[in-house]
Amino acid sequence: MPNLHDIERRIGSVSSTKQITRTMEMVAAAKIRLAGERVAAATPYAESMVEMLANVAKRVGGSENALLRKHDEVKNVLIVVVVSDRGLAGGFNSNVLRQVDRLMKSKQAAGAEVSVVACGKKAIGYYTYRRVEPVLAFAGQSADPTVEEADEIAAYAVDAYANGSIDEVIVVYNHAKNSAEQQLREELLLPVDTSAFEAAKAETADESAGEKLEGDVIFEPSPEAVLDQLLPAYVRTTLYHALIDSAAAEQGARRNAMMSATDNATEMVNTLTRLYNRVRQGAITTEISEIVGGAAALED
Repeated sequence: MPNLHDIERRIGSVSSTKQITRTMEMVAAAKIRLAGERVAAATPYAESMVEMLANVAKRVGGSENALLRKHDEVKNVLIVVVVSDRGLAGGFNSNVLRQVDRLMKSKQAAGAEVSVVACGKKAIGYYTYRRVEPVLAFAGQSADPTVEEADEIAAYAVDAYANGSIDEVIVVYNHAKNSAEQQLREELLLPVDTSAFEAAKAETADESAGEKLEGDVIFEPSPEAVLDQLLPAYVRTTLYHALIDSAAAEQGARRNAMMSATDNATEMVNTLTRLYNRVRQGAITTEISEIVGGAAALED
C-alpha cells in the first residue's frame, strides 16, 4: 500500500492536470463561438453557389465542361484529408484517418492509385510515417483556415482532373453538427454532379412555404461560359467551407475531450482523497495501539 507522502504527491499531480484540462476546455469553448460564426457567415454563400449552379446547369442542359464529365475508368483518385494540427481532441483525427484508410484500400482493390492532400500536421505526420508522400501539405492552419489554402487545393484538383491525371477527387472531414457533436463526412468533389444539385434544390423547394416563381435570366456571354466560370468557383467554395467546418468541429471535439478529462481528474482526486484518509486513519490507529500497548507493558 502506498504511504501518505506518495498519495499526497499523486493528488497534487492530478489536481495540476485538472487545472490544465479545465483551462483548455474554457479556451476551446470560447473558440467554438468564433468558429461557428465563421461557418454561419459562409454557409449562405455556399448554398447560393449550389443553387445558382443548379439553375445554370438546368438551362444549359448538356455541357462539355471537363469538370462535369465523368471519366470512363477511375485509375487515379485524389483524397483531401482535413484534420487538425494538434491532438487532445478525442477521436477527431483518428476517425478521419481511419475512414481515409478504408477508402484507400477500397480504391486500390478496384485497381486505382490513390494520392492525398494532407491538411493538418496530424495527417502529414501520419502519412509521412507510412511512407505516403502527400502531393500537397498544409500545416499550422487547421484552427484558422485561409481562402488561399482552399484556392491552392482547388487549383491543383481542377487542373489535374481537367488534364486527365486524376479521375476522382474526394474530401473527408468532420462536420460540426452542433457545438457538442461532430459528423464524419465523405464528399465527392469531382466530377461535379449537377443532378445532385437539382435534387437538393427540389427538396428545399418542397420544404419551403409558398411557391417560388422563376423569372427569365439573360446570360452574358452565354450560359455555357457562365457555367465554365462557376464550376471552379464551386470547387473552391466547397473546399473552403469544408476547412472552416472542420475547424469548428475541432474546437467542439477538443472541448468534449477536455471536459471528460476534467471530470475524470475530479473523480480520481476524490478516490485518492478517500484512500489518503483511510491510510492516515490506519496509521493513527496503529500509533494509538502501540502507545496503549507500551503503557500496558510499563504497568506490568
